[in-house]
Amino acid sequence: MKTPKASMAIRIAAVAAPALAGAILLASPSRDLHAQTPAPAQPVLPGYWEYTTSAVGDRNTETKCVRPQDISRFFGGISTRRYSCTYPVREVGGGNAHFEGVCTDRKGRRFNVRLRGTYRPESFQFNGGAQLLRGTPYIPASITARRVAAQCPANAEYF
Repeated sequence: MKTPKASMAIRIAAVAAPALAGAILLASPSRDLHAQTPAPAQPVLPGYWEYTTSAVGDRNTETKCVRPQDISRFFGGISTRRYSCTYPVREVGGGNAHFEGVCTDRKGRRFNVRLRGTYRPESFQFNGGAQLLRGTPYIPASITARRVAAQCPANAEYF
């Protein structure tokens, strides 16, 4: 028998997880001036990127043009237009990355986020998730990205 708290957490996760995890993983990375390990100047290359996010059975693929000045936002830690995130744990180096932090929405609701994975100049793969309620499991999510071309098409959407 499920407790009321468990039932509520499952309902919230079922409704919010795909949109929340996708938004977290797809959106503009933030800058964290208090990072434990500063990211290298360019862990990934600028160019035309394709990335696919997966969360709770929902897959979404998009392409964006990433300019040199956008690399730190693109790769440096995930945040979105709807969520402001800080990452006290940010470790990037040697082809491995690990981010842990807290995101807050416009209404002040907070949730924990963690991502871990590998990167190369032309691709990366992160797995992790979001914890919507304290004491509940993290909702699994992933992002896989690859650089499609060094030059962006004329009609490309910019990051």
